[in-house]
Amino acid sequence: MFLAAAFRSAVSQTARQVRSLHQSAARAGAGGVFVHRDTPDNNADTPFEFTEENLKRIDAIISNYPIGYKQAATLPVLDVAQRQHGWLPVAAMNKVAQVLEIAPMRVYEVATFYTMFLRQPVGKYFIQICTTTPCMLCNSDSILEAIKTKLGIKVGETTPDKMFTLLEVECLGACVNAPMVQINDDYYEDLTPKDMDEIIDELKAGRVPLAGPRNGRFSCEPAGGLTSLTEPPTGPGFGVRADL
Repeated sequence: MFLAAAFRSAVSQTARQVRSLHQSAARAGAGGVFVHRDTPDNNADTPFEFTEENLKRIDAIISNYPIGYKQAATLPVLDVAQRQHGWLPVAAMNKVAQVLEIAPMRVYEVATFYTMFLRQPVGKYFIQICTTTPCMLCNSDSILEAIKTKLGIKVGETTPDKMFTLLEVECLGACVNAPMVQINDDYYEDLTPKDMDEIIDELKAGRVPLAGPRNGRFSCEPAGGLTSLTEPPTGPGFGVRADL
């Protein structure tokens, strides 16, 4: 009885110390919208045309697929549209459907399923912070707080000058370099709150900070240094035929 009571007390205390897993803003706050509502800058009549350069890029993408299978290029062509416009209004998705000669609904299905497609405008620098378990255990909460304090915005919001948008996301696949954020296409890893402040200052000054680990690591090797493969390989081992 005593052990059971002690266990319940410890669990209760731990639960009070860990932040709520449901405090993040809804995904729709910055990019993911599952129901379309016409607005002045997002409706079927909003002008959208691919640039000549991007039309050539799309032709090259489509050429990778067999004749009659243009629909297979939906993901990369949507990416081209988003990179040109910054996000995906319904007019851009309709243009993708036209280029690929498929029903617009087939494009909507893809754009609303994958979270990397943004259905609402975002800032020039789109900050996605991972707070999934590995990053959380490495104190990603302190990085999140540093960003919110520095920019004066909450998760799902954009700064008044349209420079920064902040979003809390699921695993970005850089767990060994936790905590980390993705800003546009770049990963910034092994972060401290001070690192995050410096990264934002550089972006505000118009410079692109060096991506990758911030703690001196080259990549994702052990933080204490290599423990194996520290010398060049010595060649074939004993018993291996030299002519193989």
